[in-house]
Amino acid sequence: MVIQKEKKSCGQVVEEWKEFVWNPRTHQFMGRTGTSWAFILLFYLVFYGFLTAMFTLTMWVMLQTVSDHTPKYQDRLATPGLMIRPKTENLDVIVNVSDTESWDQHVQKLNKFLEPYNDSIQAQKNDVCRPGRYYEQPDNGVLNYPKRACQFNRTQLGDCSGIGDPTHYGYSTGQPCVFIKMNRVINFYAGANQSMNVTCVGKRDEDAENLGNFVMFPANGNIDLMYFPYYGKKFHVSPAGGRVLAPPGEQGAGLEAQLPQAWSLALLLWPR
Repeated sequence: MVIQKEKKSCGQVVEEWKEFVWNPRTHQFMGRTGTSWAFILLFYLVFYGFLTAMFTLTMWVMLQTVSDHTPKYQDRLATPGLMIRPKTENLDVIVNVSDTESWDQHVQKLNKFLEPYNDSIQAQKNDVCRPGRYYEQPDNGVLNYPKRACQFNRTQLGDCSGIGDPTHYGYSTGQPCVFIKMNRVINFYAGANQSMNVTCVGKRDEDAENLGNFVMFPANGNIDLMYFPYYGKKFHVSPAGGRVLAPPGEQGAGLEAQLPQAWSLALLLWPR
């Protein structure tokens, strides 16, 4: 015998739903009494509180083993790399003297790059050091932080400093300033106690003819030993700026910059 289930009306369904949400006879809210809900909320409060405390403790213990100044794990490079500023794609510096937009972005990048080297900022943050010797700051069993760098003032860059420069680092006259920057390697003693000088030459014989003469800032492209070693604190190592006095020829010119104990760097200068 098949018993057909009585179909509930819409009003009955609504009443059952209301009674599930709040039952006035048993004083249950959504099928549970107030005491039952209190135990559930207390359980989850303790459970998630414990997880939060365990995560916080784990992070705190881990952070005690990490230095604010140097990475815990690092690969030691045999030789640091070189990079140029303004940073360009494929290391191509393309300048159209008559088209301001072609070099204005380079000028803006150089302004931002050289801002930390302003003399006033260097005087506040860095020390006046003795040239020709490493600026060592050993810990001697006690952490010696924060370590300070030696001052490298923007005015040392001469005509490439961009200070009161109507030629915009030489880009408006086709004699651009290109800055060479050595990548920072922690505890790297560059130069092996010998003064270092950046040398820039044409990659090929025809490049040397097209390139013209150079003036280096600081003099002879010198990077003094006092800017080493690098201890990991975020300070700036001395850049060397080279200015092309004679614009490259119509075919452009390949330039190779070299520094002792560092990788060489090749870039191209193209007029338009």
